[in-house]
Amino acid sequence: MDAVEIARWQFGVTTVYHFMMVPLTIGLGLVVAIMQTMWHRTGRAEYLRMTKFWGKLFLINFIMGVATGIVQEFQFGMAWSEYSRFVGDVFGAPLAMEALLAFFVESTFLGLWIFGWKQLRPGLHLAALWAAVLGSVVSAYFIIVANSWMQHPVGVTVVDGRPVMTDAWAVFTNNTALVAFPHTLMGALGVAGAFLLGIAWYHLWQRRHDGIDTVGEDGRVVVGEAPDVPGRDRTDHTVWLRSLRIGAVVAMISFAGTGITGDLQGKLMFEQQPMKMAAAEAACHDGTGFSVLSIGNVGARDCDDIVAVIELPGLLSFLAKGDFTTEVKGVNSLLDEYRGQYGASLPDNPRYGERAGSEVQYVPVMEVTYWGFRMMIGFGGLAALAAAVALYATRRGTVPRSRWLMRLAVVGILAPFGANAAGWIFTEMGRQPFVVAPNPAMAGSVDQVFMFTAAAVSPGVSSGEILTSLVVLTAIYAALMVVEVRLLVTYVRGGVASAMPGLAPAQHKDDDDASGGKPADDVLAFAY
Repeated sequence: MDAVEIARWQFGVTTVYHFMMVPLTIGLGLVVAIMQTMWHRTGRAEYLRMTKFWGKLFLINFIMGVATGIVQEFQFGMAWSEYSRFVGDVFGAPLAMEALLAFFVESTFLGLWIFGWKQLRPGLHLAALWAAVLGSVVSAYFIIVANSWMQHPVGVTVVDGRPVMTDAWAVFTNNTALVAFPHTLMGALGVAGAFLLGIAWYHLWQRRHDGIDTVGEDGRVVVGEAPDVPGRDRTDHTVWLRSLRIGAVVAMISFAGTGITGDLQGKLMFEQQPMKMAAAEAACHDGTGFSVLSIGNVGARDCDDIVAVIELPGLLSFLAKGDFTTEVKGVNSLLDEYRGQYGASLPDNPRYGERAGSEVQYVPVMEVTYWGFRMMIGFGGLAALAAAVALYATRRGTVPRSRWLMRLAVVGILAPFGANAAGWIFTEMGRQPFVVAPNPAMAGSVDQVFMFTAAAVSPGVSSGEILTSLVVLTAIYAALMVVEVRLLVTYVRGGVASAMPGLAPAQHKDDDDASGGKPADDVLAFAY
């Protein structure tokens, strides 16, 4: 395999894996902060238990996110040194602010929250959590600023063939970033909502399965208690029912939010990266119709044999221009424009090595963009529909006894994760063959900035070296996935008692507690 392809696979695998944790950290952190705020304002026991339980899962995910995120920066110097040189004068500011300001604020105040339950006054302790959570949000914004510049470069002047930032305000207020940021936040809240819903459904089902809760003749829940099981009291039922409903509401709001922000983002993409959006529709020819389903060789670069089976007239024009009549350019028209502006082949330059002179594939892999676009919307819609069903199913205070519905609710946690991953893959793969996409507004200008992905890889790194690092990093990430899943499953099964050892009777150090074989002095006890 070519070194560029291996390097892209390596960055894709590690980045997508890391991004699995980012939306859960951001979304769940915001929800936990709201829960603790409610406890601070009302003093009600269920909000304290909710804060403790969901907060512990938030910490597990945060730690794993930090561990996997460190690798991303190493890759810039290891496999993408030419790219790092090219964008360094622009990326220095946002990445430095992300690391030195946002991440330090996030980690410092999170430490105060972890160790400050008894040491800090309740108001200060709550403020520490909000500072940590907002730090993660600000950190995400700086990362999106950097990524958005790759999608739509602004605020620079070209000096000796490299972009130099001359307008920091333009970079930090890039319209691409201003739209992508709320879209990302809404996606993160969708992940958190499904996470709450699935786990809470499992615990409500478990209470019914164990005979703690029953259903009366009127169909409403009869809440019971299990004195011999730590934490399984009436408050425990309130914890899970309220968590489920919060998760369902958050999931539905987030889907509406992603729809609104996604529409704005789509309109920008039609202006800034028209080939990406044409490939997402497998639209070979100019037109106004949106293809819901097409047949043909969607994976090919040549899309002339693709036929729309289900098409909505005018919808593509609405997504692109806000009306139903403006014709949108297709792949074939755009291909001629791209070749005319940026060349039909890679320049004869030493940085391209053996790839110099080869044909540039301006059409991204449509199989990825076409289905990625639909998976993003489809998984998000499924999560919102499941949330509405969950609210209806729990209108009488509990969940059905069906084991299959419980399993479906738990598996449904993955739907918004899939939507987020598909969205990022579509965004990044659709930008190809550019690692820094050209800004159409600067066409013909001396400050026109773009970079082919083929020129971004490190020239001194061989295919074998990159392949070795890909195998090693994939193996390490697989091991970390096993660790995280086991930790999450252990604490989820243990319920609130796993996060609040005080609910259980005192035990000997070597005794196992009632939550399934976890020592009383568990490794995360320091967090509370």
